[in-house]
Amino acid sequence: MNRSAVYQFGPFQLDTTEHRLLRDGAEVPLQLKAFETLCILVERAGRLLTKDDLLRQVWPDATVEENNLNKNISMLRKALGERSTGDPYIETIPRVGYRFVAPVTIVGTLAVAPAVPEAVQERPRQKSIAVLYFENLSGDKEDEYFRDGMTEDVITELEKIRELRLFPRSSVLAFRDKPVPVTQVGQQLTAAYVLEGSIRRAGSRLRITARLAETGSGHSVWAERYDRGMEDVFAIQDEIAQSIAVALRVVLTEKEKREIEKVPTSNIQAYDYYLRGRRFLYQLRRQTLEFARQMFARAIEIDPDYARAYAGAADCSSFIYMWYECKEDNLRDAVSNSRRAVELDPQSPVTRASLGLAEYLSRNYEEAREQFELALGLCTELYEAYYFYGRSCFAQGQFEKAAELFAKASEVSPDDFQALSLRGLCFRALDRPEDARTAFQECLKKVERHLELNPDDVRAVYMKSGTLLGLGETDAAVDWTERALAMDPEEPSVLYNVACNYALLDEPAKAIDCLEKAFRQGFGHKEWIERDPDFASVRNHSRFKALMQSLEAERFSFS
Repeated sequence: MNRSAVYQFGPFQLDTTEHRLLRDGAEVPLQLKAFETLCILVERAGRLLTKDDLLRQVWPDATVEENNLNKNISMLRKALGERSTGDPYIETIPRVGYRFVAPVTIVGTLAVAPAVPEAVQERPRQKSIAVLYFENLSGDKEDEYFRDGMTEDVITELEKIRELRLFPRSSVLAFRDKPVPVTQVGQQLTAAYVLEGSIRRAGSRLRITARLAETGSGHSVWAERYDRGMEDVFAIQDEIAQSIAVALRVVLTEKEKREIEKVPTSNIQAYDYYLRGRRFLYQLRRQTLEFARQMFARAIEIDPDYARAYAGAADCSSFIYMWYECKEDNLRDAVSNSRRAVELDPQSPVTRASLGLAEYLSRNYEEAREQFELALGLCTELYEAYYFYGRSCFAQGQFEKAAELFAKASEVSPDDFQALSLRGLCFRALDRPEDARTAFQECLKKVERHLELNPDDVRAVYMKSGTLLGLGETDAAVDWTERALAMDPEEPSVLYNVACNYALLDEPAKAIDCLEKAFRQGFGHKEWIERDPDFASVRNHSRFKALMQSLEAERFSFS
């Protein structure tokens, strides 16, 4: 095949030099083996290729099952869709092989680059990698936080390389501690590569193994074992990132090298406290957030220049303020810690997103917008930036923009259900019931999958109840609402969401009872409540008005 050719068919350009498929100038992501299969079919357009021919050419050095080829063809059909005539691009010859049937022309070679929009020309081609949670070989469950933190920090290091696309922790969480073949992970996440490994920590010694595999065949692209002291933990992360870049033939810029080599803290004890804090931060319960905040505070005590620890402490205070305890002290801590984090590391998307959240909760919406956009400029795959930017827009009544941001959050974190639930809420506020229904249907699939793995997650339980209501499944919604309330009857965020459901069920007394209790327990996000369309049926109720007036009075006392 002419590997320097550029082929045109329908609205598509297949650039074999740059290893890209473009549709009307926009890149269509494909796994490596699916791309190679397409190249072979297009180069021989109009001719029958047997399954044996394709298997030999796509996997020249391996013996693989026919099912791998079938999966590639299925991916290609999904990516290409149908031609303008309604016919497929790829024809199946039953039990024999495949034929590419669309007209194909060569529009460029290595010497003559295809005419594509400037924005596409400047954007580097991204190779997608799913980093699975490393296996904990220490034999101590207490070491889980260290294993999780190390894995997530490897993801963070790789995210600094613009030519790589990393899947967020929420996407790979479902594979943790499960013996899943890399080929299956690649298929489920549409990842070209999977990084897997193990960690054993014994006293001050650390042993890490890591393997990068290509998901089409499962073959190793790179593997290494590290036997080092704990003080080398950041050097190991650095070496893994740079070795993967070499293995995937990615040339690092000087800026990327500097960012990868940057050490977040010189103190291993501070790092240990930071990892403990981060693990509890993700659980989003009042108790765990308080514990996480203590851990981040200890890390800062040991290393007063630890930017990530300041950002973690800020996020704890923001979450506590937003969902559990609407007190000015929490907001003040969130703002001061996030500003310090940005001051220490202005090039970190995490510190920028942390400050954006704190500024949004402080109702400094323009400053919040600037910080979120700076974060996304530094990392286009940062879920938190899209999600909280969306919440900020929602609190301002900018429902169209919020819906777009929640959609993007869901794209970068495919297993997330929270953003889809709020996207449905935006469409309800915009009086677009069909769009709301679509969002709620997608949300329900994801929240049910999450609950299969995490049945005790009360946040998922009450979000499922609201989603069922959005789909008109009233009886099931009532059951899940009561289940959430029984699981944690004192938690403000549970009470608030149960109040939303009772309002939608046209039970104003129950709704306001729960809302009053949520306020007594600390909930008080006034802008959100004012915009929440779930409360349309009780908004003119005298008790609801009194609650909102009491919130305004409390806010005035803060000023």
